[in-house]
Amino acid sequence: MKGVVNAAAIVAFASFVLAKEKPVDEELSRTVYQSGLRHMEIMNHKETFWASRREQGIFDSTQYKSMDAAVPYVPCVNGLAELEAGNPLYTFNCSGLDLYDFQSHADLGSPTGEGAGSWGWTSPDGREFMAIGQSDGAAFLEITTEGKMVYLGRLPKYSAAQPSLWREMKGYKNYMVIGSEATNHGVQIFDMTKLLTINPAKPVTFSDADAFHFAGLPSGRSHTVQVNEEKNYAVASGSQPRTDKCKSGLIFIDLTDMKNLKSPGCASADGYVHDAQCLVYRGPDTKYVGTDICYGYNEDTLTIYNVTNKAAATIISRTSYEGAAYTHQGWVLDTEWQQYLVLDDEYDEYDKVGPGAAGYPVTYIWDISSLEKPKQTGYYSAKVKGIDHNQFINGDFAYQSNYGGGLHILDISSIPSDPTGKGVKEVAHFDIYPEDDEDNGGGIIDFVGTWSHYPYFKSGYIIINTIERGVYVVKRS
Repeated sequence: MKGVVNAAAIVAFASFVLAKEKPVDEELSRTVYQSGLRHMEIMNHKETFWASRREQGIFDSTQYKSMDAAVPYVPCVNGLAELEAGNPLYTFNCSGLDLYDFQSHADLGSPTGEGAGSWGWTSPDGREFMAIGQSDGAAFLEITTEGKMVYLGRLPKYSAAQPSLWREMKGYKNYMVIGSEATNHGVQIFDMTKLLTINPAKPVTFSDADAFHFAGLPSGRSHTVQVNEEKNYAVASGSQPRTDKCKSGLIFIDLTDMKNLKSPGCASADGYVHDAQCLVYRGPDTKYVGTDICYGYNEDTLTIYNVTNKAAATIISRTSYEGAAYTHQGWVLDTEWQQYLVLDDEYDEYDKVGPGAAGYPVTYIWDISSLEKPKQTGYYSAKVKGIDHNQFINGDFAYQSNYGGGLHILDISSIPSDPTGKGVKEVAHFDIYPEDDEDNGGGIIDFVGTWSHYPYFKSGYIIINTIERGVYVVKRS
């Protein structure tokens, strides 16, 4: 009954008009979001859904055939990339992206599979490496100049923790910062230069002792992690429980001494932070130029923090928007001129509210020219039904993991001149979950398919991590 009541409250809160910013509904925020009720409902739904799929054998990645290394690549022709001709489960809807490799989670060293976060690192001499989140740890790969994955080994989950599908990571200089929702996991920090001399014929399974470890989280859990490389710190967000002094907000980790990892403080004022991006502010708001800023995606709000003083972080603004169901993640368009950002909401399509009511993933566009008064100026709706999850910006393009809808690439270059979103266009996509292609709207509105991707390699290879199958390498045609 609670779920029904809360859904009704959210529907009432979310209008079916043109998206725009709005004041926070403090009563709804307190009872549904800050209480943790909304997040608990979402986590419970996902865990029940995934447990069912696990029981059905869908997460057994040994059933998914890895791509033969002898095949140079599979071109996208007439909207299809046929890895196995005539087999619908290996025929992928696409546009403007060719398939260079696919490797199952099993072939990437994981008996449990269940992919989640991912991030890349480029060595000083230009070699490209990936860390791939799986429920039992992180797999390490090298991406060859031909776009093939070479498995090098793995860092298992922290030994005191249990497996968890939630495993997120971000790169800091030559390190990979890895967090998990598993109790007692803490944050692992792995030196990626250890991969440079590994013989691929002898993959290495590392141990706890091979990574630095931050044990200062309340229960060892984090939902996401972030880094500010310029200011030499990491962040653990969504660290349970909400009753802790940090209230599941931003917990800062000083990275200046890896052998003595400490937290200089936390930002608790707006409670739970689902995800964030932390940057030195450069942009049109002259009051804040040079300030250490975190853009927080806080369940029902875009919350912007001044975190210059980690022991006494403050809120600059806290803003909601039409259609807010579960504010999930976002990214600024230009880190060197922070005037606009894009935001995704993970549950507007599922709850059928606001611009997401029709079931097509929505990208919300924000003008942050004033950090104290951000404006939600417009949005873009995807062309295939599904749920948006994680997006990152590289140049004029937004790269989006839309669960079963796969990877979508949007040209966002028009936003500064037309922030309504009318000029945003999809320029490429690759659907990694053909199981739902015949559904109404071309996809299902549930938590299947791609969790994350990495679009920053100079080679142009884009790495896609998926929940069920494994990892794909694609590149613009």
